[in-house]
Amino acid sequence: MPTCLIGLGSNQGDRRAMLEAAVARLASHPQVGAVARSAWRETRPAGGPAGQRDFLNGAARLETTLAPEELLAVLRQIEEQLGRRRGERWGPRTIDLDLLLYGDQIISSQELVVPHPLMHERRFVLQPLAEIAPEAVHPVLQMTIAGLLENLPREAHARGF
Repeated sequence: MPTCLIGLGSNQGDRRAMLEAAVARLASHPQVGAVARSAWRETRPAGGPAGQRDFLNGAARLETTLAPEELLAVLRQIEEQLGRRRGERWGPRTIDLDLLLYGDQIISSQELVVPHPLMHERRFVLQPLAEIAPEAVHPVLQMTIAGLLENLPREAHARGF
């Protein structure tokens, strides 16, 4: 089973409860196993409309027998179940689940791009990933998560929860 890395974020409602519920739903899926999660970190919104509440972000590592597109469908279903309504790009949301890595696969379709195209530029993605999968390799950049984090400029700060 391939190891997959998922980014999680929430800035509406009970953020911690949303993230915990998303991880629990992933872990209970019959084709998902070995779920581990990072600590939650509070971060400022990256882009989007002004005045948004800070996000609570983290990451999960899981193994699955689901194909990448099937896993994406499961992530979107969980978002919908937890009240996510897609609207303004990078706007406020109850839950955001991003498929960051799917084993060593490189996927570029209209529905799915893996590795996530911005993950290597975002401290709020790399810090929690480094906690649970520091040796995972970005298949395009051929660098570990720990290496990507080490080379990231220090501008963005995240407070651990």
